[in-house]
Amino acid sequence: MDMQLKERFIQRWEKYFPGAPLPIIFFYSDDESGATKVKGPKSLEEHRCVIADIARATRGRSLAFDVGSIGCGGGRKYLGFTEVLRPNFEYFLSYGIPGEMEGERYKKSPELVGEIMKNMPKFSAPARYIIFKRWDMIDERDNPAAVVFFASPDVVSGLFTLANFDESEQNGVFSPFGAGCSTIITYPYLENDSGRPRCVLGMFDVSARPCVPAGTLTFAAPFSKFTRMVGNMDESFLTTESWKKVKKRIKAG
Repeated sequence: MDMQLKERFIQRWEKYFPGAPLPIIFFYSDDESGATKVKGPKSLEEHRCVIADIARATRGRSLAFDVGSIGCGGGRKYLGFTEVLRPNFEYFLSYGIPGEMEGERYKKSPELVGEIMKNMPKFSAPARYIIFKRWDMIDERDNPAAVVFFASPDVVSGLFTLANFDESEQNGVFSPFGAGCSTIITYPYLENDSGRPRCVLGMFDVSARPCVPAGTLTFAAPFSKFTRMVGNMDESFLTTESWKKVKKRIKAG
């Protein structure tokens, strides 16, 4: 990790987004990389949304997860540790099975879920651990895959506009349907391999929303895209009177 980039971003973040929380980064590693290993659930029956654990990194705790740390089948899949989802997942995401399983009713039918899952991007974690650190906790040995902001709509508006600043195509940011963890891990991670990496707007997952504060969305930037965004800050709309009005609200909290 370039320590000059680390400091440059911190300075500009405070200048243009005063008082807004710093983002977190994630990367994969074969060791714990100075982070605290997250303990897994006490039993197989205990469910714990991985977003609740990841959100702790926004408070400055560096966290390391392996497959045993994650108390959610979806979390294990969307962080790349397994290809397996729960049995009858297509019914779980739709209308359930009477007398056996309550459905989340996020999709109209099991058949529709099946079609969606055929097109869902797949990847395997390239190392034993996935590490999460707040931006100011990064050290030079770290190699971020993506930068994830847990942010208010005003902050998201600035990030969205900055992400599109050097794009001729209108969709420099996209918002795929999926679990909250897929929008901050799976999609931004895979965008790094794209010829035109895009940012991901997320945390619309109703089941994950209780794990983040009200009024909070996520904005995830593949690291290759993020470095361009930082380089563009000083010549962008962030220097204008229009942004100063929004910045004043951000600073006021």
